[in-house]
Amino acid sequence: MKLFSNNLYIVSTPIGNLDDITLRALEVLKNSDIILCEDTRRSLKLLSHFKIKKKLISYHKFNEKKQLINIIEYFKKGKILSLISDAGTPLLSDPGRILVNKCIEKEIGIIPVPGVSSVTSALSVSGFKDQFLFYGFLPKKENELVKILTLLSQYEFTQVFFIPSKKINFYIKNFKSFFSGRKILIAKEMTKIHETFIREDIDKIKLQKSPFKGELTIIISENNIKMKYFDEEKIVNKIRKYLKKYSLKDTVELILETEKTNKKKIYDLCLKVKNEKSH
Repeated sequence: MKLFSNNLYIVSTPIGNLDDITLRALEVLKNSDIILCEDTRRSLKLLSHFKIKKKLISYHKFNEKKQLINIIEYFKKGKILSLISDAGTPLLSDPGRILVNKCIEKEIGIIPVPGVSSVTSALSVSGFKDQFLFYGFLPKKENELVKILTLLSQYEFTQVFFIPSKKINFYIKNFKSFFSGRKILIAKEMTKIHETFIREDIDKIKLQKSPFKGELTIIISENNIKMKYFDEEKIVNKIRKYLKKYSLKDTVELILETEKTNKKKIYDLCLKVKNEKSH
């Protein structure tokens, strides 16, 4: 297989099962002069498995800009470079965007070598509609997460996220608030021995007791609930009536029994009415 200099090859690698690597990916890596990778130790295990010995250069989110000058120099010397991530398709929530844009600027070719992606792998077994939005890693702080989910919950499409497994219950609680009425698929350790898919209605899913490992791919189903017209004046009148007898929390729950809408939206409205009463 002949590769051409002045090209950057974006090579997808397995997300778990090493047998998932493509024949073309192996040929590209074997014929590259330099392989850019996130963690040289992890990439070395992959390459050693396939008996590939090449110069590895560490390229991750903390040194992306710093490495640019050296990488461009390699291209000037006629070297053939490939970019891989720790697992899956590079640039999908992984480093590489800065380098790709620099290559576009310098008129260096960018060649995709397709392969495994946790996004498409999980989607293919979800049973959800294939019109989807991919967000990537969700914020870890609640105030930032609320802002993002408030926006995303307004879209009817299937949605795909990455989250660290140790915070699974933190995200489940928030998904319940923002994606009521939808379904969820939690994919963990895909293509590995302990591959597991958890499927449930978001309203019914329980907090997880067993600790998970690694990163999780989360898929939220499309929204099949048809929202009724949001009559704010009518709802505000209900809120005023309920707040005379019930707490803020109970008022929110009572309103949600009849109004199929975003919980955060109702909560904010209830809070606004309550604050008006206190002034």
